[in-house]
Amino acid sequence: MESTNNQQSDTREHIVAVQKNGDGDLTAFKTSEGRVLDYETALQDVQAGRIAGVNAFKGRDGETYIRGDADGDPSNNLDQLPLFE
Repeated sequence: MESTNNQQSDTREHIVAVQKNGDGDLTAFKTSEGRVLDYETALQDVQAGRIAGVNAFKGRDGETYIRGDADGDPSNNLDQLPLFE
């Protein structure tokens, strides 16, 4: 029987902390490998499939954004991750 949970064997980086601007918008990300990525670089890595647990989507304004994969667990939502300096 095949396992449907790929997260256990996923060796890609994942986002562990975030930076936000004064409006609360995400501006930078820290990965499990310790890399600090500005939003544009993180978006490129997400779109290339190098970061697990997140995806890119096109907003109503036509811009592309990063969001956590919907898994029913609000504690791992990007907005809920720890902040870093």
